[in-house]
Amino acid sequence: MEKRIVKTKQAPAPIGPYNQAIISNGVVYCSGQVAIDPSSGHFVNENVTVEAQQVLKNLKAVLNEAGSDFSKVLKCSIFLTSMDDFSVVNEVYKKAFGEEHAPARETVEVSRLPANARVEISCIAGI
Repeated sequence: MEKRIVKTKQAPAPIGPYNQAIISNGVVYCSGQVAIDPSSGHFVNENVTVEAQQVLKNLKAVLNEAGSDFSKVLKCSIFLTSMDDFSVVNEVYKKAFGEEHAPARETVEVSRLPANARVEISCIAGI
């Protein structure tokens, strides 16, 4: 099985024993991203809109490093610490993906996320 590790300084470094993404057989498996600004290492959490924007910016950087982009995303997993944030995150997500290239996805409420984030998104994409 072919397996290539994806690393970019344009997204936060992993905070555990995992990689930003793995490419295998033409598919990119992106680890979940939270709203850490890779240039400063600080968590961006003024509000859930800004947080979701940073999450997607980080995910985009990983996809770009892998030779992919949002138009090639097949599936996203969104994790929220409150479903009350669903509509706000959905609007940010809609701006990033548009209607035409919107992938399959699920959105799940969880009790807690790394760095006390409110939003985490992972995805699977083609190259």
